[in-house]
Amino acid sequence: MATFIISGSRGTDDPTMATLPFMAAKTAKEQGHDVVLWLWNEAVTSARKGSADHVVGVNLTPLKDLLAAVQAANIPIWVCGACAVARQIGQGDLVAGAVIKGMPDYIKAVAERDRTVAF
Repeated sequence: MATFIISGSRGTDDPTMATLPFMAAKTAKEQGHDVVLWLWNEAVTSARKGSADHVVGVNLTPLKDLLAAVQAANIPIWVCGACAVARQIGQGDLVAGAVIKGMPDYIKAVAERDRTVAF
């Protein structure tokens, strides 16, 4: 078993790229790996309640279904605090399983993980 931090930087502005980190996190967990999903830049909007409902990447599973799978698998969803503030997103705006974290949390997690995957 490996440990991963999978990060995404794209949101509803790029549905395909917004979907890929959720797909990767789901797949890694299904393969038995330990995963943290880190959302930064525009990707933080994907963690806002209702935001994933209408996001479908090219030839990909709808984001709302992947989000539900990530939540069901208890994969932590970390939302960049500075990125969230810039987009007026607070903890109360986030889906279940998503928490606002800071850069120190992210860097610590990267240092503790075997692999990082970025989208």
